[in-house]
Amino acid sequence: MNSENTAFALDRLHERSRDLFAESLARPADLRCSAHEIGGARVLDCGVDELGSLQLGLVLAKLCLGDHAEVGLAPAENDMVTDMAVTVSTDRPIAACLGGQYAGWPLSVDSFFAMASGPMRMLRGREEMLQQLGLNTPAEAHTHAVGVLESDRLPGADVIAEIADACGVPAERVCLGVASVTSIAGCVQVVSRSVETALHKLHALNFDVHTVVSATGIAPLPPGAKRGDSVGGIGRTNDAMLYGAKVTLWIDAPDAAIDAVADKIPSHSSSDYGQPFATLFQQYDYDFYKVDPMLFSPAVVTIHSLQSGRTWRSGKLAPDLLQASFGMDS
Repeated sequence: MNSENTAFALDRLHERSRDLFAESLARPADLRCSAHEIGGARVLDCGVDELGSLQLGLVLAKLCLGDHAEVGLAPAENDMVTDMAVTVSTDRPIAACLGGQYAGWPLSVDSFFAMASGPMRMLRGREEMLQQLGLNTPAEAHTHAVGVLESDRLPGADVIAEIADACGVPAERVCLGVASVTSIAGCVQVVSRSVETALHKLHALNFDVHTVVSATGIAPLPPGAKRGDSVGGIGRTNDAMLYGAKVTLWIDAPDAAIDAVADKIPSHSSSDYGQPFATLFQQYDYDFYKVDPMLFSPAVVTIHSLQSGRTWRSGKLAPDLLQASFGMDS
């Protein structure tokens, strides 16, 4: 039925993200970033010591997606509270969003920690979801490991060595963008994950995500938290998703299969729904793994069936929660 996850399609994520990284490396002044060589790898500081930019955030998002999605900025809807939103659309939703964008690699080396995204996860191939969906791709002689680290520190040579070893490539073929969630670029790239969260939720509900053919998403771009306030940044970007994001999926599956999950996809189906994420995070001692995993999904999900022509819509925006989270009085 859906043959998107061919070796060719997956290899193209590595190739296109490598090319996009090279283009970005050539114009750091335009993007307000800086280029570094660390442990042999090429690293872009996109929001650690550098200011970063909106356009750089879009680049980071596309790197995560293997450059297999369109990502942009657009006016937000009224109930999204903010003026601007991050949009994403893709016709390779499983490879781009679950193979590339999902932050499924908790990268920890001594005192360094980052959530790692991007096509390099498929080279590592250790995540259960990647194995279940056939999204792991062993490195070949020409393959580059391209990824994005959500961190307020640049990696050291020891971190680069860990990534290179896990991905099966020499350090010279590791290409990383690094940004804090409180930076402009880091905020944009996190909020670009609306479609990814819907697909991951579907997979968690044991739905055959390979039947998702195309997808679009939009989520409000929140004001950045102050520098150093990672919990505030995590809270605002998660709330943009949980209480402000809308996703549309085109699915080639029987109506009965869609009926079984449609109302369960949005965030309101979780027992942890209903308060700003920073507050919830604090209650769980800042441990993501204590939060109900069913919470991490968009506020509203629309599904169009390619088999029957039916449409399902479930969920709701929560402007009051967004205002409280974003620190906006009106």
